[in-house]
Amino acid sequence: MTRPSRLFRDGVTTFALLALLGLLALKMNNPPELIQTGSFYVVDGDTLARDGDRFRLLGIDAPEYRQQCRRADVDWACGEEARRALDKLMKTGAAECRGSEHDRYGRLLVTCKAGGVDINGAMVRSGMAVSYGGYAAEEAAARQAKAGLWAGEFERPRDYRREEKMGRGGDPLAGLSDYLRQFIGWDR
Repeated sequence: MTRPSRLFRDGVTTFALLALLGLLALKMNNPPELIQTGSFYVVDGDTLARDGDRFRLLGIDAPEYRQQCRRADVDWACGEEARRALDKLMKTGAAECRGSEHDRYGRLLVTCKAGGVDINGAMVRSGMAVSYGGYAAEEAAARQAKAGLWAGEFERPRDYRREEKMGRGGDPLAGLSDYLRQFIGWDR
C-alpha cells in the first residue's frame, strides 16, 4: 500500500473512532428517559402523583387549584376546573408519561399520552393551561376560540403564584428570582 493511501485510511479510522467516542460521551451525558404507565392521581391542572412521586406536565402551566378567574363579570374556580379537565383526559385510555429531567422541586418533567391523545397539548388546546415553552400553536387556537381561560380574564399561573407568595410574607424579590431561573434555565 502506498504511503498517501495508508495516511488517508489511518485518518478516516481515527476520525471514525473520535466520532464514536463523542457520540458515547453525549449519550452518557443525557439522563435516561423514564416511562411511567398506569393510573395517576391528579393533584392540579399540571401535576400528577403516583406511589409518592410527583410529575409535572412539561411545557404547560395550569391555574393553581385555588385560583379564581373571571368570565362575564363572574368569578369561577378555574384552578378546580383545570384539575377536573386533566383528570378527565388522564382517564381517556391507558396513560403513559415520559420524561428525563426534573424541575427544581424534584418533580419529573413529563409528556403524557392517554388513548392516543397528547395530554399536555390537549390541556392547552382546551384553554385549561397556557403554553410554557412548547405549545404555542395550541395556545393560539385556544385563544382564538376563546376556550377555557381565554373566554374571560385570568392571571397567568406564574404571576398568581408570585403574588400568593408575596401575600404570605414571601421574599419581595421572589418574582425576579423566578424569572431569572426560567430565563437561565435553572428550573429544569
